Amino acid sequence: MWKSFISKHSYKLDSPAIGNVWRCKRPTSTAAPGYTSIISPLVSKSASLLKRCYHEDVVYGYRVPKEVEYSDYTPEQLANRQRQAALVCLVNAYRSSGHRATDLDPLGLQKIEHIPELDPSRYGLEGTGKKFSIDGILEIPISDGTKELSITEINRALEEIYCGRVAFEFEHIPETAERRWFADYAFDNFMQKKFGQVKRYGLEGAESAIVALDELFSLCNHSGITEAVLGMPHRGRLNILIDLLKYPPRALFHKLQGNPEFPEDLPASGDVISHIASSPKLNYGCKNDIHVTMLHNPSHLEAVNPVVAGYGRAKQMYLYDHNTDPSCALGDRLIGIQIHGDAAFTGQGVIMETLGLSNLPHFSLGGTVHIIINNQIGYTTPATNARSTLYTSDIAKLVNAPVIHVNGDYPEEVAKAVSIAFEYRKRFRKDVIIDLITFRRWGHNELDEPSFTQPQMYKIIRARESVPKLYERKVEADHLKGKWSGLIMPLEAITTLDTGVDIGTLQHVGERSVAVDSEFSVHPRLLKHHIQPRLKKLSEGTSIDWATAEALALGTLLKEGFNIRLCGQDVGRGTFSQRHAMFVCQETENVFVPLNSIGGPQGKLEVANSNLSELAVLGFEYGVSIQSPRVLPIWEAQFGDFHNTAQVIIDTYISSGETKWLRQSGLVMLLPHGYDGAGPEHSSSRIERFLQLCNTPIDMSDPHAVQNPNMHVVNPTTPAQIFHLLRRQMKRNYRKPLVVAGPKTLLRLSAATSTLQEMAPGTSFQPVIKDSLASDPANVKRVLFVSGKIYYDLAKAYMADSVRIDSQIAVVRIEEICPFPRQELISEIARFANANEFVWCQEETMNAGSYSFVQPRLQSILPDGLKLKYVGREPLAAPVTGVSRVYKAEQAQIIDDALSGL
Repeated sequence: MWKSFISKHSYKLDSPAIGNVWRCKRPTSTAAPGYTSIISPLVSKSASLLKRCYHEDVVYGYRVPKEVEYSDYTPEQLANRQRQAALVCLVNAYRSSGHRATDLDPLGLQKIEHIPELDPSRYGLEGTGKKFSIDGILEIPISDGTKELSITEINRALEEIYCGRVAFEFEHIPETAERRWFADYAFDNFMQKKFGQVKRYGLEGAESAIVALDELFSLCNHSGITEAVLGMPHRGRLNILIDLLKYPPRALFHKLQGNPEFPEDLPASGDVISHIASSPKLNYGCKNDIHVTMLHNPSHLEAVNPVVAGYGRAKQMYLYDHNTDPSCALGDRLIGIQIHGDAAFTGQGVIMETLGLSNLPHFSLGGTVHIIINNQIGYTTPATNARSTLYTSDIAKLVNAPVIHVNGDYPEEVAKAVSIAFEYRKRFRKDVIIDLITFRRWGHNELDEPSFTQPQMYKIIRARESVPKLYERKVEADHLKGKWSGLIMPLEAITTLDTGVDIGTLQHVGERSVAVDSEFSVHPRLLKHHIQPRLKKLSEGTSIDWATAEALALGTLLKEGFNIRLCGQDVGRGTFSQRHAMFVCQETENVFVPLNSIGGPQGKLEVANSNLSELAVLGFEYGVSIQSPRVLPIWEAQFGDFHNTAQVIIDTYISSGETKWLRQSGLVMLLPHGYDGAGPEHSSSRIERFLQLCNTPIDMSDPHAVQNPNMHVVNPTTPAQIFHLLRRQMKRNYRKPLVVAGPKTLLRLSAATSTLQEMAPGTSFQPVIKDSLASDPANVKRVLFVSGKIYYDLAKAYMADSVRIDSQIAVVRIEEICPFPRQELISEIARFANANEFVWCQEETMNAGSYSFVQPRLQSILPDGLKLKYVGREPLAAPVTGVSRVYKAEQAQIIDDALSGL
């Protein structure tokens, strides 16, 4: 019958699908005939991005900033530049090195360098008495229109612009248009524009940071930007909340008096005052408001930055979907703003990881303005010991971002710097850095004594005029509003939810998940080993594998109007070449995502193959997850242990964001897990770490024990289970992070398959899968509790030795470890009235896996007098041995110990 499916659906699409490409001819423009793109005319192509291997420019979610052109020199200007080559060299020297001779330090501790390259005599220009034509060299307005100046006049102008209290670094940018724009705009801005008086606020040495933000919000509001997403650390946060973001002072004082920031009847532990946030609407005399969303931050420096990027990206997608203006381009309506500390900017690797995302088409915000509050010290460490670069901002040259250095003692100059940064970002839709050089009036905190380690610096600081006392702040219970309305704060997060789907719909979705146009050249191995087998399984309704079940879950959610973002390293294909959520034409390398063409109204699937980062990318996806409950964000690690480098995001956001800030997250983490002889790394997803972070009760003997854990941790063993888990994430009326110890060898194990009937209406996720091996529960003497892949190893040995075992052993699978399936396990234990042995069996070492979490909880519900036994590997510093012979012997011993000795 499967042949009829292939014939019937022979890779034809009923109609062109928004956001996908399927024809083989490569488009010559975004709006080429035969193509429909959701981003046209939102963006145009960037020449540098066309060099990428995959041409995804019309795949859903692939967005790059619009191309910007900048006129070249006229023939007359080029001729003048050739005639005035020495003057060109002098000007270029100021543009590339002038920042090193600039008065930037408010404390005067930094000596202004003497830069020989800035001396006109070096180029034979001193003492000539002649005037030089500056046409095509400098854009300085001259009253008589002659465009001729003496070298003294030229040098004075260059000194004022490049060696004043603002300094520019842009000569490292490879794009000529950006360098030309920056040079011209800097002169225009300084020589022609007038700036109004700017109000001065107290920030204990960095007061002009508020000026910078105030000016930036004003510029955004006047330019039509309606959303700003702001991330920043603790320093200066109170001032910004109170003075700019309308945080109620009385709420702050309430918190400072030792009271909670949330109503006491809410299940929240709260956080320190330097981590809370605000989300007001501001107006600077414009028709529309600008909505500023300051995100919560943990104490771990800079961890908020990828969260800002992900949150902003998700809001961008929402604005695109709901914007009636077809000319809206990336960054038109939303801007990302990130505030950093100087020591953290160079010291924290997440900065580089987040910058690495900034220009990627599935991650870009269309430019972020970064403000480094540079107080020239990190805790007690001076800059000379804190970085190996000249400037703290040098890290941003990773993505060729321009840098504007400015002396924080001069608010008017700060406002000018912000204006230039904003205009650059507005024009080129790329990240730009403002290095705001200030000082820290007190120590690391107000109780610290900084002169222990910086006596000279603090002698100067204490001699300066004091700044108004630092303001402080607090947060309101503003959860579950707006797009989150309709969801609840659950009192108990244990629900049985019907997540089944009509079989006809499942078959239709499954067929569309591999349907491409006949002109699309699919790799022949995919046709033989992926497409045709999937259609056959769907027609028969049996042997449904993991990848198919996942596609059915995602496709049915899309049909119900949810959007999905699938992100991670190589997720389009899948680490184990199992998923193939996107196809690449073998002739053109055009990319097609079949699930975006199911037919009829549907949500969209964004398949985002990420860069080689975990910390920033996981933070980004968490940001996506807290922006909208209608988006299912899935992050898949290449192997389960890859999440190790993202532990900061897991600890400070995923596991605790709800209890600290009442911010729900439906993020799914897929972490391939399972011992298969591949050695210590890549075997374990370190499931024990997640379980240690879970807050579910330990004593399960109390029938009234409430479980409302901060996240759900599962180790499913069938495709139907992952189908229901993914659907459950969106169908229930609250959001919780879901950690999945996912399969590796089970992806293609014939025993680990499901039927469509197991996904039909009336079915749901099973926290516990009952024993199916023992024929008579009354005969069972030993009950084995297991989780994950080892079940199939035990089942295989069980069936091979069934005569000796004689149904005296039952094997119960615990699929959901947290929340602990108390009631299901009590019911299952009761089936085996004659059992006198209860064993937890795992392939992980004793100090890893689920044992330490399960043991006290399972022990509390066992029959009186019986103690839970352990079968598994002994404690080990590594997840498992790296010697294959030893591994095989250990694995065989575990199976033997579990099934013998009755």
